[in-house]
Amino acid sequence: MAVGEEVFWMTATEMARAIRERRLSAVEGVTAHLARVETINPRVNAIVTLDAERALRRAKEADDAIAHGKILGPLHGVPVAHKDLEPTKGVRTTFGSKLYEDFIPTENSLLVERQEQAGAISLGKTNTPEFGAGSQTFNAVFGTTRNPYDLARTCGGSSGGSAVAVATGMVAMADGSDMFGSIRCPSNYCNLVGLRPSIGRVPRVPRADGWNSMSVVGPIARTVEDVALFMSVISGPDSRDPLSLDGTVDFLAPLGRDLAGVHVAYSADFGGLPVAPEVADVVRTSARVFEELGCVVEEACPDFRDANEIAMTLRAYSAELRLGRVMEEHPGILKPTLVGDIEAGRRLRGPDLGRAARLRTELFQRMHRFMEKYEFLLLPVNQVPPFPVDQEYVAEINGLKMASYVDWVRSLSYITVTAHPAMSVPAGFTSGGLPVGVQIVGRYRDEFALLQAAYAFEQATQVGLRRPPLL
Repeated sequence: MAVGEEVFWMTATEMARAIRERRLSAVEGVTAHLARVETINPRVNAIVTLDAERALRRAKEADDAIAHGKILGPLHGVPVAHKDLEPTKGVRTTFGSKLYEDFIPTENSLLVERQEQAGAISLGKTNTPEFGAGSQTFNAVFGTTRNPYDLARTCGGSSGGSAVAVATGMVAMADGSDMFGSIRCPSNYCNLVGLRPSIGRVPRVPRADGWNSMSVVGPIARTVEDVALFMSVISGPDSRDPLSLDGTVDFLAPLGRDLAGVHVAYSADFGGLPVAPEVADVVRTSARVFEELGCVVEEACPDFRDANEIAMTLRAYSAELRLGRVMEEHPGILKPTLVGDIEAGRRLRGPDLGRAARLRTELFQRMHRFMEKYEFLLLPVNQVPPFPVDQEYVAEINGLKMASYVDWVRSLSYITVTAHPAMSVPAGFTSGGLPVGVQIVGRYRDEFALLQAAYAFEQATQVGLRRPPLL
């Protein structure tokens, strides 16, 4: 087949099928995407370590396998990229830090390993803030990643490089991680689909804190179908992760579902958070789409009291656990906001952690009761549209000053601490042409139903088909 724009805008599902049916070779697909990287990446700075030689070698191996009648897996020949927090064997992994500028791991993370076993072909690593801290993608090693819908705007973070690589057709899909929204935020800002799975649905190996119930890894793609395909590969139990969920979910089952009569709640402001008017309008418009799909839609919101205290306490605890020793051994290296997180962790006392655990349990129970009535909850993803790329974080929303560099992402951290799965799905644009998604929250550990709701919304709106105008 002809190789060009039609290849790098293929969905991962379409590409994998074309390769299996020998309508496209893996070498052709990888070559087209590498050409795209060469053309586009200098403008957006998404892929920070490119391994073209290795990618082409693996593509040739994939084609040889096809020639001998062997399919390597569901992602056979599909080009992907990995967030630069994921260890990749033989490929530089910096964690966005000068301390690891030349670090080359000797092993893959489980997330990378499962993609390789499924036949995916990695083109390289994507940009992230220092140690993944912050929702603006910049660091001292590689600089800033830009939003392809407006190069003067941020792409969000911390999985910003992954999101931009997917949004610009440099790869078909990419992985990310999410504590305070680091999958959902850049997916929102780049008109993509991003899923924060339940804790343990996608096991993590290695990790410093195996009992961390805040941070997860998951998929970023251009369609809901591709997110489901990605989940079919990276989910499933692993005994090395103590929080890994037993059992499997059939993420390749049909996503089509009649939503008539399904109860859906929506809130444009979480019951009182400051939200930019254009963002709030998109949430209300999204609610009307679900009404048109036959859902019973009501304006209602869970009781999120104490969510911010829980989130900030557990964030500080995690920062100190992971990076406290790094700060001591390398004073003056970490960015000030990250140092602030670590120092906040060191001020915590046992009763502070106990209180956070108790409040989080109470919040979970309130959320669980709410979701017994409503199967899905519609919310803003971010409280503001993409902001200027030279601005580190949002300091004010609707005239209200933010207390910290992550205060403006409460719309994401609140959902994190409830432990419910959530997705960012393309939903609209501002008057200036910037993407605005809707956050769809599902019932506890029910990612598949969440994907079905997102798929129905995606098919009804087709907003995700709008490509970056600069490309």
